Amino acid sequence: MERSTSSGGSRTRAAALLAAAVTIAAFCAADVLARSYPFGPRTRSVNDLGNQYVPFHAHLWDLLHGRADGGLLVNWQSGYGSSFLPDLGTYLGSPFALLVALFPRDRIDLAVYAVTALKTASAAAAMAWLLLGLRPGRWWAAGLLGASYALCGWSVADASYNPMWLDGLIALPLLCLVGEWALADRRRVLGVLIVALAWTANFYTAYMATLGAGLVLLLRLVLARPPRRQALVAAGRAVLTVALGVGLAAPLVTVVYFGTKHAYPGRVRRFAPVPGEDVAARLLPATYGFGSPALYVGVTALLLALALPFHRAVPVRVRAGWTALVLAVALSLQWAPTHLVWHAFATPQGSPYRQAFVLCGLLVIAAWHALAYGPPDRRALGAATALLALIAAVAARSELIGPYTWTVFLLALAGTLGGLLLLGRTGRRGALAGLAVALLLGAQFGETAATSAVATRLRLGHLDDYEPWGQRQDRQTAAVAEADGWPAYRTDPGREQTVANDPMLVGGQGAQYYSSLTSDVLSRTLTALGGGWTSRGRSVQSLDNAVTDVLFSVGARVHNPPDPHQKYLPPNGGPVSVSRQDVPPLVTVRASPGTASFGPSPYRNQELLLGSRVYTVPGRVVRDDAGQPVPAGRVGTGNAKARPTITARCPAGTQVNLWAPDYSGTARLAGTRAPAARFRFEFPRNRAAMEPLGITPASGLLTVELSPERPGRIPAGALGCLDTGRLHAAAARLKATGATRVSVSDGTVRAELPAGSKGIAVVAAPRIAGWRCAAGDGPARPAEDYHGLLAVPLDAGSTSLTCTFHPPGLRLGGYAGAASLAALVLLTTLTAVRRRRRAPAPPTTTSPRERRVTTAS
Repeated sequence: MERSTSSGGSRTRAAALLAAAVTIAAFCAADVLARSYPFGPRTRSVNDLGNQYVPFHAHLWDLLHGRADGGLLVNWQSGYGSSFLPDLGTYLGSPFALLVALFPRDRIDLAVYAVTALKTASAAAAMAWLLLGLRPGRWWAAGLLGASYALCGWSVADASYNPMWLDGLIALPLLCLVGEWALADRRRVLGVLIVALAWTANFYTAYMATLGAGLVLLLRLVLARPPRRQALVAAGRAVLTVALGVGLAAPLVTVVYFGTKHAYPGRVRRFAPVPGEDVAARLLPATYGFGSPALYVGVTALLLALALPFHRAVPVRVRAGWTALVLAVALSLQWAPTHLVWHAFATPQGSPYRQAFVLCGLLVIAAWHALAYGPPDRRALGAATALLALIAAVAARSELIGPYTWTVFLLALAGTLGGLLLLGRTGRRGALAGLAVALLLGAQFGETAATSAVATRLRLGHLDDYEPWGQRQDRQTAAVAEADGWPAYRTDPGREQTVANDPMLVGGQGAQYYSSLTSDVLSRTLTALGGGWTSRGRSVQSLDNAVTDVLFSVGARVHNPPDPHQKYLPPNGGPVSVSRQDVPPLVTVRASPGTASFGPSPYRNQELLLGSRVYTVPGRVVRDDAGQPVPAGRVGTGNAKARPTITARCPAGTQVNLWAPDYSGTARLAGTRAPAARFRFEFPRNRAAMEPLGITPASGLLTVELSPERPGRIPAGALGCLDTGRLHAAAARLKATGATRVSVSDGTVRAELPAGSKGIAVVAAPRIAGWRCAAGDGPARPAEDYHGLLAVPLDAGSTSLTCTFHPPGLRLGGYAGAASLAALVLLTTLTAVRRRRRAPAPPTTTSPRERRVTTAS
């Protein structure tokens, strides 16, 4: 018995290693074919990979090496101070993320690539392990199917540039194993720890994986047909295991949950199922579509899953059960109520089929059952081939079919059929059996590499993309490091951003911040001050404005040439430069704070927060090419070559700013050598930021030349002319009455104030939920809100203040985690005691046989 168990364990390990090796090889081969990073000149940093995941991993690298501004509680580099634990739980909760610390800082793209590859390989190994746990079979076949699961369409098309989702790909087979242990009443503690790890790594996909594993467990109970009491006890053990595991993960899960409650609301979308031909197309190799379910698992796994209902060697209940489960989950992807259940009752803003990996896993498990009972015979393979031909015929009507689809599909089908037919004739041994394995392995490897390469190439045309770390980031980093003076003042890495999270990537402390958890107060405050954003308000941008730099203590600002990698920007080279400004400290005192609310004009809103009038906001006239006024300031609605203008009058020598949030194109102040400012507006995704244009001429007459790219509007009060002398005087007053000393450490801000300070102290940081402040020796109370910033009322004798940050939900999650840990320890102790009591006691008297042996001796 011990030898059999040892042999089974070695076969399982061999299957897991084979699955991981095949996955790594195919994963890298696909990027070689696509000439993608790190094996070619094409970047793989598309969309959120370049904008979020690489910068967040760079920030984690800084944290692990003690070089970050902030800590686990507050990220002081982004959004003028953002809560970091929710981002940690959303993007960096996986233990694989820690591996980035082993790479050089300027090879952060390679570090994320390695993490992505290792996660994918781990998913393959976990699935191979599960398959042999569900039913004994050929170890190499389990390894092959494990790789087909890890390199499914969802993985290579969607999760490869959303690497946090890959933790769900790993979690599904592991949670299914936890269900198997619950059925057998084994490894309770390990099961709880696996659930906790899965939900900590990425609770979003772990939720979907838990639903999928629950369905697998229910089917296993139905197929096993234990007595009702035994079935209920097994189900109860599984539910308890999940509850305790989620409870252990609660300190992070609750923080993320409450972080989403305080985040800027995204766009509400209604689910619309894609046509059936698109679903069929995504089952085939070498297809790609952003909004359709990526269900590809390889022709071998798909053909075996289709053969399962006709495989007479498989028990009828097993055939019917797994086929019914696959069909039910497939239908649930296309029905709005079940779609909402899969996505925690909120339709995603991006791809609406993020649960597709669960169906891919079920297809692979169904394929395993078709092979574990012996290779399908000719009858079953013929029926499966007919069904596959029907799927291909339906898919042929889809626009998602690419130029390589049919070539890859037919070659893979030939290799799969040849391998399965040979396997059925030769059994387990012999040269023909080796040839069968080679055919199956070669077919899967080739089609998977081709499918992944096609997805990599097509993503570049569909999504925004960003260059990996190079000379531009080197120059930015060096400029920021040289100018950095935190916390005496902030250094903004530049309005001309490389990615949406430049402060985390290249350093500094700016407004830029892109996360699913971007706070509502940050986005609305910066928008009221003239800021721009993308991703419907969740990606706030730097604002190159002298007044906001004073308000947020930005004493140094890096100016970069536009990134030539961005297709919408004209080539405009030039050196990196740094401008400096004398600004107040991070904490200022307002003796007579204004009580008015923000209005529609960002210039007046800036003055309200500053406490001084510094702008002239003239009336504007928008004219077309013929010099005729344009109704309502609408531009870009007629001739594409039209060049409308804005005319106004301002005091000579003032700095001209243009606020046109609904305008896309360029604007140039006539008669100056200043480069044209670029505005990006695209409803509802992008909002253009306020931009400086130059200096008002001596005549006071302004003419702004516009080059619109699409229909837009120039609002009333679009121009604001800044009196820099008044601004410098206002900044000097705030500096004279501001804090004499400021210290910042993770979630704590301390400031020493001049004697006699009264009114309110304002901390130049957004008033996100979780801040508590105390003036002097007074009690800590929830911080007040001063036009979106932290505010602390001052007593007559207050000469100091202390503000501390506690992420909402952390205390509740801590209580839940402690309760779960106590319950786990208690249950483990009680189980051990009960088992000791049930164990047979050693004999207390000598048996007759022992007496005879003793006497003979």
